[in-house]
Amino acid sequence: MLEELEIRDLGPIHHARIAPARGMTAITGETGAGKSMLLSAIRLISGGPAQSRRVGPGAQEAWAQGVFAVAEDNPAVIQAKDAGVDAAADEGELYLSRTVPVAGRSRSVLSGHTVPRSVLQHVSEHLVTIHGQADQLRIASASRQREVLDAYAGDAALLEAYGKAWNELKAMDDRLDALEHQQADVRQRADYLRESIERINQVDPQPGEDEDLKAKRSRIENAASIQQGVNGAIAALDASQLDSDGDSNGATDLVRHAAQSLRAIRVDGDDTYEKLAQRLDSIEADLSDVVFTLSRQTDDDDDEGDLDAINTRIHDLGELTRRWGPGLADVIAWRDKAAFEVEDLDASPEKLEQLRTDRDHLAAKALDAARELSAARVKAAGELGERVTAELAELAMGGSQLEVRVVPRATESGPDAGAGASADVARVLDAHGMDDIMFAFTPFPGSEPLPMGSSASGGELSRLMLALELTIAERRGEAADMTFIFDEVDAGVGGKAAAELGRRLAKLARSSQVLVVTHLAQVASWAQEQYVVSKGPTAPDTPDEPGAAGVTTTVTRVDGEDRVREIARMLSGSESGTSLDHARELLAASVE
Repeated sequence: MLEELEIRDLGPIHHARIAPARGMTAITGETGAGKSMLLSAIRLISGGPAQSRRVGPGAQEAWAQGVFAVAEDNPAVIQAKDAGVDAAADEGELYLSRTVPVAGRSRSVLSGHTVPRSVLQHVSEHLVTIHGQADQLRIASASRQREVLDAYAGDAALLEAYGKAWNELKAMDDRLDALEHQQADVRQRADYLRESIERINQVDPQPGEDEDLKAKRSRIENAASIQQGVNGAIAALDASQLDSDGDSNGATDLVRHAAQSLRAIRVDGDDTYEKLAQRLDSIEADLSDVVFTLSRQTDDDDDEGDLDAINTRIHDLGELTRRWGPGLADVIAWRDKAAFEVEDLDASPEKLEQLRTDRDHLAAKALDAARELSAARVKAAGELGERVTAELAELAMGGSQLEVRVVPRATESGPDAGAGASADVARVLDAHGMDDIMFAFTPFPGSEPLPMGSSASGGELSRLMLALELTIAERRGEAADMTFIFDEVDAGVGGKAAAELGRRLAKLARSSQVLVVTHLAQVASWAQEQYVVSKGPTAPDTPDEPGAAGVTTTVTRVDGEDRVREIARMLSGSESGTSLDHARELLAASVE
């Protein structure tokens, strides 16, 4: 839901801030006042093209920001997190902003993080839908029509099952294609891998073995100095370990004697010397442990092994790391991965036949999943077309009709064939199923049904999109984190049909947030909030806020009598007593 939209120096708007209602908000004002700038701001923060000519007079840059309240499971939050932006840090809000300078590149920001413009596009797709004359052309694409039908059908589980089957089939097709069209370089690759694996297996490296051998070699090469140092340390600590007949006392004996001397002191009520003796006991134990470790070191040095054999092994391991390293762990990992690659490159006839059989099973599985998905679409298409047509009648488009066509592509073995039809699935299936989908619109009785986008005016498309959104919202039956913006939805509408149009927009606003740019009082009267866009002369320059003299646009929230006067203006262009009474009557009646 759009909580706030703020604009600075965009076109004639120096500064404006609107806080739309949770339900329906109307944007009204005289023709040419600048209502389109609000839509331009929404398009900017949605990642639309940036045009420097839209920067206001005398300003260096234009800026727009939208604050959206989002649930944690909203796909927009997931898109934001994929872009490295943690929406949870902003307490369930996403900030989408865009800066457009007079010269240079625009800057896109998502919740305080500079992001590519494409990120704003992906995030905003789950936050706001604009139904303006340019935006509605998207519904003319087959992909968008398929998305709308699937949204109505609620076939997410079938889509997921088919997508999984399709991906498995494509992966198998890619594998078979690689095996069946091996070139000489592929065979050379397989030979190289096999020879490399054999060489590594002959050496049979173990993780960390080279480092252990280098350490062992270093000990052998420095055995004399090690022995001398170790013996010197043992002699100083405990000479009896080297010479059982030696009379000299080592550090261990001296510490032991010191502890005994302290224990010989007897002072009633004073255990100071006993505590010091205990500390010396601990030191003696540590020294004894050091002597024991050094003694074992001298024993180990006697079993270091043959230096020539160690050097040969180190050389062999080094050859491996130079070719497949940098470390032995990398060599071993490369060998294991190469073994799998060789298996794939080994295109034996038996293996190819088995893979082709597996591929047939996957093709049949994908075809079955596509048929289930297609059946759900066909069922939903008829219902969607009927309900949208009924909505169009309520929107002053009686006689207009929407037909949702779902045409399953037939296999050579027939649409009801089983696994035997799997051979031609490449012609029948694509990433989205086995259906060609088209929304055909009949604008008036007797006319030919034509593809949407080429058979309706801008106003008709707006109402058609409103009918679609209403139908989907009714099917959904619960609130959605989506903001719908309608522009030109009231083109060619008046009287009773205009009031019905307002009522239908208010109905959509029960489950979603709706913003409508309108010239009709009968539509605006249904809104919970109303903002008036008006233009007037720019205030004289001040030292604090210099600017070019001319015309500026303001956006003002109206309620109470101010709103009554605006509705009266929209009804008759004046604020006469009659028009004011009519406005109050209309506002009172525009409540369900």
